[in-house]
Amino acid sequence: MLLLALAGAQRPKIIVDATDIRGTIPATLYGSCIEDVNHEIYGGLYGQLLYGESFEEPGKDVSGAWDPINGQCLVDTTTAFTGRQSQAMTGPAGIANRGLNRWGIAVIKGKIYKGYVYLKGDGPVTIRLEDGRTTYGSATITDLTPSWKRYEFAITARATNPKARLAIYLKRGRVWIDQACLMTPDRFKGLPLRRDIAEKMQQEGLRFLRYGGSMVNAPDYRWKNMTGPSDKRPPYNGHWYPYSSNGFGITEFVRFCRAAGFEPAFAINDEDDPDDIASMVDSLRQYDIHYIEIGNEEVIWGDIAKDYDHYAERFNLLSDAIHRKNPNIKIICAAWWRPASPNMERVFHAIDGKAAYWDLHTDADDPKAGDKVDKELTDMQRLFREWNPKTTLKCVIFEENGGHHDLARALGHATTLNAVRRHGDFVLTSCAANALQPLGQNDNGWDQGQIFFTPSHVWGMPPFYAQQMASANHEPLLVADSTDSGMDVTATRSRDGRTLVIHVVNTSTTPVTAAIDIQHFRAGKTTVTTLQGDTPIYSRGLPRVFPGRSYTIIRLEE
Repeated sequence: MLLLALAGAQRPKIIVDATDIRGTIPATLYGSCIEDVNHEIYGGLYGQLLYGESFEEPGKDVSGAWDPINGQCLVDTTTAFTGRQSQAMTGPAGIANRGLNRWGIAVIKGKIYKGYVYLKGDGPVTIRLEDGRTTYGSATITDLTPSWKRYEFAITARATNPKARLAIYLKRGRVWIDQACLMTPDRFKGLPLRRDIAEKMQQEGLRFLRYGGSMVNAPDYRWKNMTGPSDKRPPYNGHWYPYSSNGFGITEFVRFCRAAGFEPAFAINDEDDPDDIASMVDSLRQYDIHYIEIGNEEVIWGDIAKDYDHYAERFNLLSDAIHRKNPNIKIICAAWWRPASPNMERVFHAIDGKAAYWDLHTDADDPKAGDKVDKELTDMQRLFREWNPKTTLKCVIFEENGGHHDLARALGHATTLNAVRRHGDFVLTSCAANALQPLGQNDNGWDQGQIFFTPSHVWGMPPFYAQQMASANHEPLLVADSTDSGMDVTATRSRDGRTLVIHVVNTSTTPVTAAIDIQHFRAGKTTVTTLQGDTPIYSRGLPRVFPGRSYTIIRLEE
């Protein structure tokens, strides 16, 4: 035994036995959830710098996401390239786009901004990067025709301005405009994604990323609408936005995950066509898909037997279609979990043997969120075994939800991770929501982004650092621990026995002094990371005092 502590008796202790292995922790534990809510994707990760590229937003003279500059403009509902309407102009006239929330397009000197626009009519048309006074670069299109045609352009910026705009000018004649695109010049590994945002997600230490949420419940959220060239995909009435874009869909998500090194899982609409879903599995075969969720928070609005039965029926239709194409894909049940309801057993027996996991959504705003999660997981495991002692069904937490992005939320994530570790490999991953959030954008009260961004900056919030700390110190074996300190503690160890990690969350507002009693392990190097504010603090040597409202990771190496 090695006793490393302050001198003196009767002090609280943390006791860890490095040889008493209690379970295995999946490397996929450190997850995040992303969907196009609060414009995480469309306006964020997706590299399209324009907002309202399909001109679908309502407006009398100019589509609502664009601004008139001068001249005669008209929203035309009779001759769109895609969707319901296009933009018409009679020269001399102009319109401009300043991106999401009109917060500006970040233009950087020397960068080449490539894009395209669909036009018909006569011209010429000039496209400019400008601020209304200064022009930073332009391109002219002259060969317009009476039919829709895609025109590509490239503009090299002559100056830097974080709040520029893209303007389309017509000197004379009449022109119709649809499907405009301006792509970020700093793309992530050649994909149509903002490199700075994608790299920040990598820096968070994510191992798993789930693409899904209420957006998949929109009637027109269908696989067939996400196929083919992005500029020809139909805009649709989304759950969060009535003018949603299909420019970023399931394929783009999977490509991103594979390029970034995240394990991908995505949800599909449970009313999608089984034949289309079978085609989807074929289409994505090259990406070696392992996880697909059917639906999202199904029957959340009421404990209604017929609705749960309908979901179970749809689950089986789609899971059969998926497994006919690839029996190795693990399918996730999205029925809303109500442990006291008899409908849970009905769904369980309908999906047992076909579903690999059941999606449990939790809350993480409370620093002690892990206490509730621990109980929920214990109840779920017990019920699964009661309903079928031989079941292999396990759990995923695809959404740790809340309304904050502060230190309390970071501690809620840390105690949730501790709770999940205690259940070994019963839980595949715990995905904090939401991965991203534009500064100042909050449509629904979920002010919970782990990473915030503007057109030119990206930074992590406290939950980002809690995730980063945990992932960087992952070890696969759960070992025994106990404490009388009142703090939330778990301990893990490497397979070779040479590294030991202790996770300590002090949810109290006051510091706690505790002795650390480590059994059957001889430490040669100790590294400590503590989150008690906006960013972590690093130190050496075993801590004696754990600050109030803090998450501390002690890493010991032989």
